[in-house]
Amino acid sequence: MAANAAFRRLVESGRPVSMLLWGPPGTGKTTLARLVASRAEAAFETLSATSAGVKDIREVLAGAKNRLATDERRTVLFLDEIHRFAKNQQDALLPGVEDGTLILIGATTENPFFEVNSPLMSRMTLFRLEPLRPEEMAELIKRALSDSERGLGEMGLDIETDALEELGNRTGGDGRQALNSLEVAALLASGDDRSTISIGDVAEALQRRIVRYDKVGDQHYDVISAFIKSVRGSDPDAALYWLFLMLEGGEDPEFIARRLIILASEDIGLADPHALPLAVAAADALAYVGLPEATYHLTEATIYLAAAPKSNSVGRAMARARQLVTDGPSASVPPHLRSAAYPGAERLGHGSGYRDAHDFEGGVVAQQYFPDGVPAEVLFEPGEQGDESAMQRRLDEIDRILGREGRGKG
Repeated sequence: MAANAAFRRLVESGRPVSMLLWGPPGTGKTTLARLVASRAEAAFETLSATSAGVKDIREVLAGAKNRLATDERRTVLFLDEIHRFAKNQQDALLPGVEDGTLILIGATTENPFFEVNSPLMSRMTLFRLEPLRPEEMAELIKRALSDSERGLGEMGLDIETDALEELGNRTGGDGRQALNSLEVAALLASGDDRSTISIGDVAEALQRRIVRYDKVGDQHYDVISAFIKSVRGSDPDAALYWLFLMLEGGEDPEFIARRLIILASEDIGLADPHALPLAVAAADALAYVGLPEATYHLTEATIYLAAAPKSNSVGRAMARARQLVTDGPSASVPPHLRSAAYPGAERLGHGSGYRDAHDFEGGVVAQQYFPDGVPAEVLFEPGEQGDESAMQRRLDEIDRILGREGRGKG
């Protein structure tokens, strides 16, 4: 942590405030809370929102009031997984936080803006914790191997460079997971009377990579956003990374398939008319065969859509048409465009003067198609990518026949 970091200055001042520590598992939230209490010479109380209730909160508040009155010592309450507290439980904390009876440090892996009540949020300072970087993980592991008091120093073990890198890279920035895996790897090495932890020991300790993904939290939205933007940006490799992060993390595959179908029209559209049928086919395949086999179909669709030419001309046309309908003049269907398919329609003049396009060369005929009172406007402008470039040439000829100005290129 940088010497001038806000959190560090706050801790070193010895006058902490109530705060929220938001970050993934293994980033040191509990350790930081203990550090805050220690530096402030405050009593340290802990509760977990998974098991504590309003009764427990009131007991902590009563103890904090008594402590403050008798020896003028403040209390730090560390509330783990604060996002699991119901509204009434969070409300029970407000009086103690407001009057300074206790310093509340809440820890959460979820976006607090979604999970923590606004009144409580407004009285706490938010600190966002990030996963440990590889170099920080390496330092943590080396320290654990050399520390005889709290670490594994008494075992007298060293670790191979590639094993150190493997352990740091494959634990997803989770310091707790890295230390737990290190302990297992150390036992494997010492059990074979070896003084060095090998990459094989680390691989056996880890078994499989830790996938950091929460399919019901804010990461659900962040990762699908990264997936969509990678496909839109025509990077199939990044798109595949995000796809498999979701699949390995347990994301609902139907949710991914729906996003691919939306992408096919929203970001590709008429630049490649094959994109939508292929995305729909992938969704159908998923419904028909399920996972894991349908992973092939989701992967195929992701690669195709990422590599396809991109166009948002359909979306732009939708916006223009919607605006003309909602903000433009009232529409009245011209008589020649009205239905003449029922008895008496002709006597009303419906369909009179209509010119059937099939009777004209090229299947195009100039006549009024917009409603009475609504001037003809260009709502759709094709892009220059993929099939839309050929569509532009066709529309140029149509506009000439209809007597309209040519449309610009989006």
